[in-house]
Amino acid sequence: MALDGLVVASIVHEFNSALVGGKIEKVYQPEIDELTLLVRSNGNNYRLLLSVNSNFPRAHISNISKVNPDTPPSFCMLLRKHLQNGRITKISQPNMERIIILQVETLDELNLLKVKHLIIEIMGKHSNIILVDEETNKIIDSIKRISLDISRHRQVLPGLTYRMPPSQEKKNPQLINSIEAFNESLPEDAKINIHKGLYYSFTGLSPLIAAEICFRSQVENNTPILALTPEDLNRLYNSFKDVIAVTTKNSYNYNIYIDEANEKFIDFSCVNLTHLSIYSYQKYDTASDMLENYYRVRDTKDRIKQKSQDLRKNLQIKLDRLNQKLNNLRKDLSKAEKAEEYKIKGDLITSNLHLIKDREESITIVNYYDPNLSEVTVQLDKKLTASQNAQKYYKQYNKYKTALIEVAHQVEITKEEISYIEEVFLSIENSTNYTDLEEIQNELIETGYVKSRGKSQNKKKAQKKSGFLRFLSSDGFEILVGKNNHQNDEITFKVSSKNDLWLHVKDLAGSHTILKVKDGEYSNTALLEAATLAAYYSKGKNSTKVAVDYTQRKNVKKPSGAKPGMVIYDNYQTIYVDALTKELKGIKEI
Repeated sequence: MALDGLVVASIVHEFNSALVGGKIEKVYQPEIDELTLLVRSNGNNYRLLLSVNSNFPRAHISNISKVNPDTPPSFCMLLRKHLQNGRITKISQPNMERIIILQVETLDELNLLKVKHLIIEIMGKHSNIILVDEETNKIIDSIKRISLDISRHRQVLPGLTYRMPPSQEKKNPQLINSIEAFNESLPEDAKINIHKGLYYSFTGLSPLIAAEICFRSQVENNTPILALTPEDLNRLYNSFKDVIAVTTKNSYNYNIYIDEANEKFIDFSCVNLTHLSIYSYQKYDTASDMLENYYRVRDTKDRIKQKSQDLRKNLQIKLDRLNQKLNNLRKDLSKAEKAEEYKIKGDLITSNLHLIKDREESITIVNYYDPNLSEVTVQLDKKLTASQNAQKYYKQYNKYKTALIEVAHQVEITKEEISYIEEVFLSIENSTNYTDLEEIQNELIETGYVKSRGKSQNKKKAQKKSGFLRFLSSDGFEILVGKNNHQNDEITFKVSSKNDLWLHVKDLAGSHTILKVKDGEYSNTALLEAATLAAYYSKGKNSTKVAVDYTQRKNVKKPSGAKPGMVIYDNYQTIYVDALTKELKGIKEI
């Protein structure tokens, strides 16, 4: 992912056009590593998102509103004190680094004009947001405090002088004005190829941009720097100039490159990437639109994964124990299935009492239950009489006969529990926001799998529902998909009518899916697309061929005492869907 110095330059250009002169009206901190500034500028309202998430750090104008915590974090309160109602007077990017500096003028408690710098460092796991007093260059505070035990090279703590991150002696590419300066900036290490040499030598260049420069100049990425010919260097320098020129001319092209075959984003840039021309691309008008579209799903999934980590760990422990229990029960079941053998041995002893002498350890007799009348050796307890040995075998027979029924019952109960937990795991995977996770957490508390931690949430927020998914088939039929077990029950037993079609992936954890019929009718296309959705929102989503059962909703029943989402059904048919993601193209979410 190439949120490099070039993209940052394009962001700063956009911010200068939209935000300079604007007033910071609100400051929020929806996540521990993310800020939202509401800015009023030139008659427009902007939501400025600043994220220093280790996986997806970024800064852009956003259209997505997030739920904020009831109690603002301390850094948020500090920024409200120092920046709220302040005016953004300048936005800059020092030395083509992945750093954005917002200069803000505010009035202090004595009504004196003060200037503060809000510095956003976009550097992977080292990303940070730091508030600095311009007059003293002292750090007021930061969203991540970096002490000596975390880093010996650079501390970020209140009261310390702010220092820029180490530049590693890289050169600003905007200041390279000759081929000689370009050549001198490259490392002389014979082991380094030109691809690495470019992003090792210049600030703001990512491996992606270095690859683009090499491609445009027709020089192989792995060519050692010392093996470059004068012609190679000349072509490289010209390509380098062309790429860097977009930052001085502000002639950006915002594209996300897409692997359509696998329906995934490859990368994004503010420069046309000719070396990715084998992929299709989607153009955007602004850097913010591009970044929001690229990171929206990734960031949400990443945060949900982090927030659900304890929940998933708890469930995995329970699932492992249940699987172990099931293995043990199956062993017991295997033993219990031998119950008939004990009855036969008891009968054989009884019919041969006259042949058994005292203190014998075994007796070999004809097994008259065997059509071939083979001989069988029966073990005896020499402390017991022949009659007592027979009774001992009958007692074991009765014990195992009773166990056979009980163990088989326990096997079914354990299988149901395993199936339920697998459904919950799928619900977590299908979650698209934090409210989904709250619903799952509440469900697990209700079913006794998780202990309640008390009323930590506001009642209204706790009762708020995220809502099941709604889709429209390519020929206009409505399709409903539950994201968790409560939503599955809702669409199956409250929203759908008895003649609607109910679909579920066969023998796997999956979402309930409802195809709403029109006048009792539905199309084959709508059925195929509904089945595709049922397969896509199931444990079999990555399979090339998935069996999906479907029946009228009236054939679906919920057994008494069953857990949320657990149902039984009959009178069903099965449809197989292939190439899941391809079939999804005709479906629209509504």
